[in-house]
Amino acid sequence: MTKKQLALEVIERLKREYPDAACSLDYDQAWKLLVSVRLAAQCTDARVNVVVAGLFEKYPTVEALADADVEDIERIVHPCGLGHTKARDISLCMKMLRDEYGGKVPDDFDALLKLPGVGRKSANLIMGDVFGKPAIVTDTHCIRLANRIGLVDGMKEPAKVEKALWKIVPPEEGSDLCHRLVVHGREVCTARTKPYCDRCCLKDICKEAGISQKKKSRLLN
Repeated sequence: MTKKQLALEVIERLKREYPDAACSLDYDQAWKLLVSVRLAAQCTDARVNVVVAGLFEKYPTVEALADADVEDIERIVHPCGLGHTKARDISLCMKMLRDEYGGKVPDDFDALLKLPGVGRKSANLIMGDVFGKPAIVTDTHCIRLANRIGLVDGMKEPAKVEKALWKIVPPEEGSDLCHRLVVHGREVCTARTKPYCDRCCLKDICKEAGISQKKKSRLLN
């Protein structure tokens, strides 16, 4: 089976397993997703959803958040970690949206990358979830599972994994596949506990199927 054939099979199986998989960050406007994804760095989506509820209640528009004191933003987002850096990026990003884009989030990938605090992962998430354009979000789940399954080989750098996946994943499937990999990575192919390979829908095609047993065997030998 080629990597492209493997990718197509993985896509179909995960579709059946997680038909309703979607972004786990709560948002109803594009700029709110920008804020949330910045806060999600080294923080759980569940905590971010709680924190931004208070942030958006106090600052309900791009303009309001752009005018907010950075220190006040930091006080609110502190539970997400890296509060000073995240607050600074959020403030600068909202100011740029207000001053250069009329308060709207641009639907151009390169323009998104110019926004403070926005990297390729965030830009891809916005492109896929907000604008419905081809996107591959290489978060930690995507990188880990892509390597375990065999879609990529020994790649840890997000940009390299993204580039490799673009070659084998149909553009229209990329965004949803990444959301499904997140769910699968949380529920089955876990990182902090041994993977539950016995109940994995990919166990007969996964390169690392039975990974916990393989590790045990290597230790014994």
